[in-house]
Amino acid sequence: MTYLHGVEVLEIDTGTRPIAVVRSSVIGIVGTAPDSASGVKSAASIGTAAANNGLSITAKAVGVAGNNISIRLVDPAANSSALAVTVDGNAITISLATSGAGAVTTTGALLLAAINAHAGASALVTAAALAGSTGAGVAVAGGRLFLSGGEDEAFPLNTPTLVAGSQREAARLGTAGTLPAAMDGIFAQVGAVVVVVRVEEGEDAEETLANVLGGVNAGTGDYEGIHAFLGAESRLGVAPRILLAPGFTHQRAGSANAVVAALVGIADRLRATVLADGPNTTDAAAMTYANDFGSARVYMCDPWVKRVDREGAIVQAPPSPYIAGVMAKSDADNGFWRSPSNQTIAGIVGTVRPVDFVLGDPNCRANLLNEAGIATIINQDGYRLWGNRSLSSDPKWSFLSIRRTADMVNESLLRAHLWAVDMGITAGYVDAVTDGVNAFLRSLRSSGAIINGRCWADEDLNTPEAIADGNVFFDFDFSGTYPAERITFRSRLTNDYLTEIF
Repeated sequence: MTYLHGVEVLEIDTGTRPIAVVRSSVIGIVGTAPDSASGVKSAASIGTAAANNGLSITAKAVGVAGNNISIRLVDPAANSSALAVTVDGNAITISLATSGAGAVTTTGALLLAAINAHAGASALVTAAALAGSTGAGVAVAGGRLFLSGGEDEAFPLNTPTLVAGSQREAARLGTAGTLPAAMDGIFAQVGAVVVVVRVEEGEDAEETLANVLGGVNAGTGDYEGIHAFLGAESRLGVAPRILLAPGFTHQRAGSANAVVAALVGIADRLRATVLADGPNTTDAAAMTYANDFGSARVYMCDPWVKRVDREGAIVQAPPSPYIAGVMAKSDADNGFWRSPSNQTIAGIVGTVRPVDFVLGDPNCRANLLNEAGIATIINQDGYRLWGNRSLSSDPKWSFLSIRRTADMVNESLLRAHLWAVDMGITAGYVDAVTDGVNAFLRSLRSSGAIINGRCWADEDLNTPEAIADGNVFFDFDFSGTYPAERITFRSRLTNDYLTEIF
């Protein structure tokens, strides 16, 4: 040890780490919005129309990047100088021509021609005369002027775009297509965080459906359509956990819906839930649709809802956006472990097909749909989402809240242990990991998310050979909080209390 006569502090980086729960309620939605706000080019003006030397300078490219372009007119303060244009990055500098006496002679028209003729400058901007300017006036030198006003396209095609609870941001989708009304349905419940993927509206329904399905662009390697959800976190920093494509998940032309089928694979990778809209026709058709899927990640609702559109007319709408909003609100108010069932839905005025509901009647329509794993909407002290179960073929995972609880626990533990990768495997290391996970499980228990849980390192798995190969195993278990789907009161009529009369 190095000799030291004094005091030192050694920071020991061991012990447990806190584990945070990942976001459970980020919504991912795919759809069309042909009137979405387009990008705006940056612009600036130099000179004035009154002086007949005014020019409008406009960026060639659309977007905020154009706001970094600048232009400056310089008086060389020398005799008989020639007009010269130079470009350094995004900075355009123009040295004005002068006479033998040193006076500036470059007119607005000559300046315009010089900018548009220069390869570097014309790659950045386009110059045009201001309205009312003849271009005969002499240009005036001045300080560097930056272009301004450039805006990126609000919702670029096939690009995950974040709307952080703002209806003002969502309004830039316009009013046409499937996305604007869907966003209204979400925001009628809560100001949710939404990852929006806009796809191009095709010439016909088949082309639009193909755009929604997307895939990987062979030329660029970029994700398109619903597959763009997979790139959302790397671009936006959030991963969508509630996936929907309203207007594209209800069709069943002789076989299972292709969008839902593809979304299931994406949801498996993201540990997400797929909200599927039913066919909106008959109970029998809804049950046939439900039988197409056996995934615990698919939560299906039928029939559709009625809403009032922006013109005041009552129209039909897929329920998935409203359910997504309900789930996001419930997660915020009650926790991700709470079932979305029996939560009121705002912004609707009815269901397209009447759903009769009698509390305690196993033969009412709502109960028959629920028995088939189909959620529905009942009118009982307000319109309510009714149904706890997914389309899981495995009874162990049939409750949606249990699947989502497992997803959040698993994902939270996964993300919280990057620090543990490549650390030395020692007794202290094993204790730090297990103690941290057990502390996390205790916190979930105290909040009501789980009944209990435990983490341990299994000696049978952690053999010397496994550790020597860089492998270490930690097991954990937990019991989720199950919804009280069926409450039974056992009633008895008795004469035992008649003695209290006298």
